[in-house]
Amino acid sequence: MPQTPSGGAGHGTAATDSGLMSIGTVLNALRDEFPEVTISKIRFLESEGLIEPQRTPSGYRKFSARDVERLGHVLRMQRDHYLPLKVIREHLEAMERGDAVQLPALGRQRDGHLAPESSEVPRAARIGREELLAAAGVGERELREWESYGLLTPLEDGAYDAEALTVAGLVAELGRFGIEPRHLRVMKAAADREAGLVDQVVTPLKRHRNPQTRALAEARTKELAGLTVKLHAALVQTALGVRLP
Repeated sequence: MPQTPSGGAGHGTAATDSGLMSIGTVLNALRDEFPEVTISKIRFLESEGLIEPQRTPSGYRKFSARDVERLGHVLRMQRDHYLPLKVIREHLEAMERGDAVQLPALGRQRDGHLAPESSEVPRAARIGREELLAAAGVGERELREWESYGLLTPLEDGAYDAEALTVAGLVAELGRFGIEPRHLRVMKAAADREAGLVDQVVTPLKRHRNPQTRALAEARTKELAGLTVKLHAALVQTALGVRLP
């Protein structure tokens, strides 16, 4: 685990040192590169032992610049290399020991072009049911309710894709404000319609015989998904007359 920047001071005193950040400040610092990161995701990574923020006497988390850098490494390895948390933890421990770390070769670069070493698109990481329950902080009954409204759908083997963790965290957070799963059906329906629109654009590319063109379809899908998410957020903010940081 990363050491505190104050040279070993206890959590109660170190959290009052200048330069330490609240979880909200950390969220804002990360959102430029990781727009979909949430407070629930940060808390989950802490619960998995990947970061260890300091705590004030009253229990509030305080993050150092090194904690934020480490968070960035974790989120980057999930996004760019589709690594499970166990492997990410091993990589971080190796980096702290000063060992050379060789990450898996990417099937495509971040700009959407194929990397020379492979034309295969890596499979997204999966999360088990128990891990999802622990990350969202809910029980089996709540998860079954979310599934009944189509907010989460398990894969054939009973696991979930990695994005299910983000969905579960957001549904749980909205629930704390009294917004129930049944209220979110309209959001799910809108998301399905938006996905259908994107699919209309990229389907001809997906069906192409050329592997390069099919890989381009994957990159184009991600690009269009990002644009639709931003547009949706902007429209909601406009409707409510608010501007998020």
